[in-house]
Amino acid sequence: MSAEKKCPVCGGSEFAQGTDFMAIRPLDKKLAMGVNKIYTFCLDCGEIVSTRVENPGKFRKYLE
Repeated sequence: MSAEKKCPVCGGSEFAQGTDFMAIRPLDKKLAMGVNKIYTFCLDCGEIVSTRVENPGKFRKYLE
């Protein structure tokens, strides 16, 4: 996220990215490993401004 962006909550301009331990899996494939979520958040107030999937191509393979 570029420094030009502003946090919608506090107006901060410093952001970081992180993940958690819960992968996203297809609803009908409970045993699939899934893919990680990547969060972009404001370093001043913690507001999450973006959530994306780390490897969408891998997720697509689960749907085939």
